Amino acid sequence: MSKWIKFNFFDIIIFMKYSPKQIERYKRQKYISSLDKMTKNLFKMFRNSSVTQEEFLTKFQELKENLDKNYTTLYSEYYEQVHSYIENLYKECQNEFDLDDIREINMTHLNRLQKLKNSTTYRKDKHKHHHKNQDWG
Repeated sequence: MSKWIKFNFFDIIIFMKYSPKQIERYKRQKYISSLDKMTKNLFKMFRNSSVTQEEFLTKFQELKENLDKNYTTLYSEYYEQVHSYIENLYKECQNEFDLDDIREINMTHLNRLQKLKNSTTYRKDKHKHHHKNQDWG
C-alpha cells in the first residue's frame, strides 16, 4: 500500500510515492538526527562558560520543540537513553536552577552517553584483523 505525501525540500515542493516502510525509516532518521543535533548543542552550551542561563533556556526550548515535533519510537539502547536524559534535563529546567551548578554534571552525562554510543560499534568477524597463525599457539 502506497501513500502520497508532500515534502518541502529546499523550498521546492516535491510529490513522490513512498511506501509506509520508507516513510517510517525517514521519520526515524529525522528523529535520530534531531537527537544527535540536540546532544551536540547541549554539550557546546555546557562547555562554553559565556553562555547565559537565558540563552541556554531559549536554545534548549527551541531544540526540545523540534525534537517533540519529530518524535518516533526507537529501539536502540543509546537513543533511548539519550531521549530519557533529555526528558530529565527538561524537567530539571522547569524548576529553579543555576546553569553553573549543572554544567559539570551534564557534561559528564553527555560524555557517558557518547561512550555508550562508541562502545556499541558493530563490526563483522570477517572485517576484524586476525593474526595469520593464531591457531599455532
